[in-house]
Amino acid sequence: MSENTPTSGISADYAQRITDDLAANRREQDRARAELTRLQEELVQLEEGEQILVKMQEVLGAAEKPAPGRSKVRKAAASVPAARRAKSGTATRKTGDAPKSRARAGRQAPAGKTAASKAASLKGAGEPTWRELVTGYLADQREPKSAAEVAAALTEAHPQRTPQVTVVRNTLEQGVAHGLLERSKQGRSVYYSPVPASELEAAGASAK
Repeated sequence: MSENTPTSGISADYAQRITDDLAANRREQDRARAELTRLQEELVQLEEGEQILVKMQEVLGAAEKPAPGRSKVRKAAASVPAARRAKSGTATRKTGDAPKSRARAGRQAPAGKTAASKAASLKGAGEPTWRELVTGYLADQREPKSAAEVAAALTEAHPQRTPQVTVVRNTLEQGVAHGLLERSKQGRSVYYSPVPASELEAAGASAK
């Protein structure tokens, strides 16, 4: 047992030293983390302070720079008697209405011009209405057609307008309401056909 004592003592010393070093390392880690946190917080405070100072500098810079000609205007106003300033103010108020009215007229003119140009372009285009397209197509058909069939035919004939089935159906129903078209049902499907010319003539004669 006496031979193992020195070795055991050396091992114990090394173990204790490692334990102490490990504890010191962990303390340094904690200190570094705390320092890092403090530095981060300090950096955030400095950045916020910088933003505040920049804003104050901008405000002070704008206040220190007078508008061009402001000093001359103040001197001229000081040299003009009060009575003359009052008269000039009255004249300014009277004549100031004209520019405002001209400005309002200028704003209204483009809007009216735009609406007129749109109306002229639509009128000049000469494109038939949906009702004309629908009634014209059905007039050439020998059998009643559904809204989907009418929409498909008009899409093929007028691809630039791309009619939707809902629009065509609404147009067909309007034609029925105005006595231009007839509605018939086959099962769950609804079909439309033009009113015969004789019935239209009879309706027109009775209306007279």
